[in-house]
Amino acid sequence: MPVVESRCVVPVDVRVAFAVSQTQGEARKRWDPFIRRQHLVGGATRAAKGVRTFTVQRFGFRMESEYVSYNPPTNVGMKMTKGSWFFARMGGGWRFSEVDGDPSSTEAVWRYNFSCKPAWLAPVAERIGAVLLQRDIDRRIRGFARGCVDPFVLAHLDPHLDPDLDVTDDPTHTAPPARP
Repeated sequence: MPVVESRCVVPVDVRVAFAVSQTQGEARKRWDPFIRRQHLVGGATRAAKGVRTFTVQRFGFRMESEYVSYNPPTNVGMKMTKGSWFFARMGGGWRFSEVDGDPSSTEAVWRYNFSCKPAWLAPVAERIGAVLLQRDIDRRIRGFARGCVDPFVLAHLDPHLDPDLDVTDDPTHTAPPARP
């Protein structure tokens, strides 16, 4: 089963980095180039283990995923439950850890594994899929890094994750132009 991984260091603490990764709506779309639309399903109002999300990818592919782990502020794991014609299975984990000696910076490591269908095509499809998914994950984590310093995104962090997450100097932030 192919595995792709991408990592970056962001200039915010672990709590803020995790909270940025869990933004929803317009704040999420500002930094996440993968998503055209995304929402929690089944009446859920915030992420937690067992909660499902429905995602429409930027090219229109649809997928439903489930949180298989949710441990603020250090890690989150997901698995695809419905979706892509291309993936037989897909899972991912995002891990956040303090940079040694610098509690104001976080290393984010995102890892995905997958298998393709149909089985007879998997050997070729998985090689191609690994290249395409790696490119997409690299692009996505660069967007995440931009989101960690975007005043609009920071103004929309979920206060339920940590009541001390107020990282804004001005509560009247307006949205700067969206990503291209």
